[in-house]
Amino acid sequence: MANQFEITDVRVYLVESEGNGGDYFQQGKGHWLIDTLIANPMSGYEKYKASRSSWGIGVMGSIVVEIETASGACGIATGFGGHPAAWLVKNHFRRFLVGEDARNVNKIWDQLFRASMPYGRKGMPIATISVVDLALWDLIGKVRGEPVFNLIGGLCHDEITFYCTGPEPAAVRDLGFWGSKVPLPHSHFDGEAGLVKNIEYLAAQRAKVGPDFPLMVDCYMSLTVPYAIRLAEAAKPLGIYWWEEVLHPDDIEGYRLLKQAHPTLTWTTGEHEYTRYGFRQLIADRTIDILQPDVMWVGGMTALLQIAAQAAAYDLPIIPHGSGPYAYHFIGSQPNVPLCEYVAASPDGRSIRPVFGNLFTGEDLPQNGRLKISDAPGFGMEIADRGLLKLFE
Repeated sequence: MANQFEITDVRVYLVESEGNGGDYFQQGKGHWLIDTLIANPMSGYEKYKASRSSWGIGVMGSIVVEIETASGACGIATGFGGHPAAWLVKNHFRRFLVGEDARNVNKIWDQLFRASMPYGRKGMPIATISVVDLALWDLIGKVRGEPVFNLIGGLCHDEITFYCTGPEPAAVRDLGFWGSKVPLPHSHFDGEAGLVKNIEYLAAQRAKVGPDFPLMVDCYMSLTVPYAIRLAEAAKPLGIYWWEEVLHPDDIEGYRLLKQAHPTLTWTTGEHEYTRYGFRQLIADRTIDILQPDVMWVGGMTALLQIAAQAAAYDLPIIPHGSGPYAYHFIGSQPNVPLCEYVAASPDGRSIRPVFGNLFTGEDLPQNGRLKISDAPGFGMEIADRGLLKLFE
């Protein structure tokens, strides 16, 4: 009898429609994610500061990886990377998969990571490994008839609570979410006038939701240490719940200075850190209060579990960035407070829409800001319409 876990084929597809798949930013014109004014790494350039789409935030596009075994079972996952990622899966990573036992996820992950070191280590190559890894976990769950959360330790929580990232915190509150995260409009490039506008904007958001509703601020890698210190000081009366990704992801020393200046405030980062080595220093320095790796970017579930083990030794909570059901299974399995991010996927950010658009059936959605995790096998999702996909050949 053939080994039901033996991998016989690996297929990779390009997602050919906007709003579907694992590239959060591959959205149509007018979607708040790409057209809302937000301080960002390109804010110093007038031509590109108003819209993330202007400087190409969604240019990579989405892929779907499908891994099939000798028994005909298929595991699927989506992520970003477009043509370059698809090329890597087909022409490089496939050799470490076909003929292998799908349960050997640690071995496969290690081989993918080591083999890609000459050109990878962070960014798109690691995100491509993420998609392969998530497809493997989905496959194992489907063959065993078990949800992924059972494969990684079982449930600590059968229900999780959401905050929502979007442009309208009052709408988020009315949808039942625990809290809201809003984008910071201006960076240090906008000078004193921009600082005043930031405080006015945050004060207006606080006024909309009242004093007790948790309000977080996403700074999207856009600020400097002196500016962030001044901004946080000026905003203290507003009761900001946390300040997110204030600095460049590699400015570890900068985060130490922020924590020294404001030790009682909560600082978070991690969505643009891609390896356990990068997280090691963030964890050991104790300058970050909450880690936010993206399971679709950091190397998949295998890598996220490695990072979580490091963080546990320092009692640091992990609240993953976005990632839909991939994050839900992780959060449900961890003893930390079961708080999860939902990135408003609807164009106006005022309603609930599947994170991956119309790509999958079975994607769980929060209701009234909460969700009971499905016990469907794997991540519980199947491709809804193969007409959305183009096989990469």
